[in-house]
Amino acid sequence: MAALGASLALLVWFVFLIFVSVWKRIYSSWKLPPGPFPLPIVGNIFDLDLKNIPKSYAKLAKEYGPVFTVYIGSKHIVVLHGYEVVKEALLDLKNEFAGRADIPVFEAHQDFAQPFDPTFVLGGAPLNVIYNILFHDRLDYSDKRCQKLLHLYNENFYLLSTPWIQIYNNIGSYLRYLPGSHRTLYKNISEAKQYVSERVKEHQELLDLNDPQDLTDCLLIQMEKDKKNQKNGFDLENVTVTVADLLFAGTETTSTTLRYGLLLLLKYPEVEEKLHEEIDRVIGSERMPSMKDKVNMPYTDAVVHEILRFINLVPSNLPHVMNQDMQFRGYFLPKGTTVYPTLTSVMLDSKEFPNPEQFDPGHFLNENGKFKYSDYFKAFSAGKRVCVGEGLARMELFLFMIIILQHFNLKSLVSPEKIDTSPITIGFGSVPPIYKLCLLPRSEM
Repeated sequence: MAALGASLALLVWFVFLIFVSVWKRIYSSWKLPPGPFPLPIVGNIFDLDLKNIPKSYAKLAKEYGPVFTVYIGSKHIVVLHGYEVVKEALLDLKNEFAGRADIPVFEAHQDFAQPFDPTFVLGGAPLNVIYNILFHDRLDYSDKRCQKLLHLYNENFYLLSTPWIQIYNNIGSYLRYLPGSHRTLYKNISEAKQYVSERVKEHQELLDLNDPQDLTDCLLIQMEKDKKNQKNGFDLENVTVTVADLLFAGTETTSTTLRYGLLLLLKYPEVEEKLHEEIDRVIGSERMPSMKDKVNMPYTDAVVHEILRFINLVPSNLPHVMNQDMQFRGYFLPKGTTVYPTLTSVMLDSKEFPNPEQFDPGHFLNENGKFKYSDYFKAFSAGKRVCVGEGLARMELFLFMIIILQHFNLKSLVSPEKIDTSPITIGFGSVPPIYKLCLLPRSEM
């Protein structure tokens, strides 16, 4: 009887906790935007396709409007879906929406004529560009450190986009000590951070306060100034984390975009053919391209923009946080609320881009074949949280794409109609499928 009584008491206590959880959720969401009713503990997990969250957001927006609330576990998230509402939040009200949300997993810290996987070949160039900016140095593509960083970054970008990490980022406090891919992610982040830490300390030992050689030196000099003025600014940990973040972001996003872009050109050989024609006409085969060529290469410019639009690399955007209480479109958003101004809803807007699910450089060309700017192009987000590396990424993508096609023709191992360009997973990012291709020297064609 005692055991039965204890079990009954435990059951009553469990039911009471569920009741309190539901009541708190109803009370806290009373003034928030509408959304599907969350279940105790799990929230709206079953209303979301964790392999394609942007698609779930689009479906929910049709039912609840452009501003709605979803719960991941006990955490509520306000989603902004559509050009008008995203623009209003990121540009018109950029100060209020500029807070940076926590992302728990970020807080740990050949012969070309033969078929090959371009993943790590394409990663070397962006890595060395940002590496030179940060460390005034470069890594040989065959260097073990270079290959190790590229493998860590590639695996991390994939893991960040898996369903498990989407859950973990919102209810990590419950899952931290359980086994799962978050442990691999933490291990990779720690390993990459350790490498950066060693490089930062080397810079600190050789630092000339009057002659900075790179961005790391500039950050270390600012750290010394903050110490001298007794300001709470940079310390060595801040510098290391900043440099590590820039090295990852400056490498993997550009690398993945290039890899996805080449796959799209394999799928649409007529686009590659037009690119070759414009490159041959404007630049030729002898000289290197420069950004000055951009004004005379509207088709190439349009293709780069369409690649960025179509692949929608970070579809849900990075999470923002409300810096203050405010009324937004008739809803009360408390300070500290996490907000996702979804980029998918802008980049795939059918009013601005006819047939948005179709890869078509014509989305960025006018009737005269000139480049056509679109305010809906927000591949790098907008407002105060716009990607700090946007200018560098745009230059890299334009120049790298031209250099590859200037010297090579792309050859697929299968016919274009058999190429599937669908991402293998969509979460933090849209991860392209693994594929192989051949690069055929154009001089031999």
